Amino acid sequence: LLANYAALLHSGKIDEKPDQIGICEISLLFKMSGSESLRGKCVVVTGSTSGIGLGIATEFAKAGCRILLHGLESESQVSNLIKEIASISNEMVAYSNANIADQEQCKALIEFATKELGKVDILVNNAGVQFTSPVQDFPAEKWKWLMDVNLNAPFLLTQAVIPQMYERKWGRLIHIASTHGKVASKNKTAYCAAKHGLLGFSKAVALEAAGTGVTSNCICPGWVLTPLVQQQVEKISKDKGISFEAAKMELLLEKQPSGEFCFSAQLLRIK
Repeated sequence: LLANYAALLHSGKIDEKPDQIGICEISLLFKMSGSESLRGKCVVVTGSTSGIGLGIATEFAKAGCRILLHGLESESQVSNLIKEIASISNEMVAYSNANIADQEQCKALIEFATKELGKVDILVNNAGVQFTSPVQDFPAEKWKWLMDVNLNAPFLLTQAVIPQMYERKWGRLIHIASTHGKVASKNKTAYCAAKHGLLGFSKAVALEAAGTGVTSNCICPGWVLTPLVQQQVEKISKDKGISFEAAKMELLLEKQPSGEFCFSAQLLRIK
């Protein structure tokens, strides 16, 4: 949550004291004035049919937002999910399965969201992919794929949406990075490079947007039990012939001393 720190310092909203950074970031992430609330705000959440993205979309639905869900599935495959989110928000819920690894489809996604929802106030760059391999064996096509989804897509989507945010003098750009944006793990060169890059990207956008009413922030979760992480634990279990619980502890203890996963609901309080 440090990505907007420099811009906040520049604006004079916080003092240069590290113990204040997290508190100020959290309070300003969705800060409104007067009696305003998130109700009626229009939100795009990429990668939102499962895991953290679905949790984020659900919290915005509870706040009464219009939402564009996004995933790999066809619309018919997620029709029940769309209805469920709409029943929570009592607002418009649209869906797109745009391939955000493609430049033109990123632009089209924002155009579609603007048409369906009326505007885009909040963009949550959540979608992410993973591939692990020692650097000497890392396939170039997998490197490009991770960069396209994890780093290039947030850039392209931000680039497409930020002009309308500037025009309205209000917008929130939220990038789901990772602890791997601040530390590294072996066999994850592409993922770590992309997530480190995402933090730098968000900081630069925050400086550009300072004073406009548009903010750019990163959230850096630790290990959250999502389908993507579940696959990693299962792979460790299979490759090493150990139990799921032992594989879980091996994965967690390197970076998360509690030895327990976080869950989406613990990360996604927006009040």
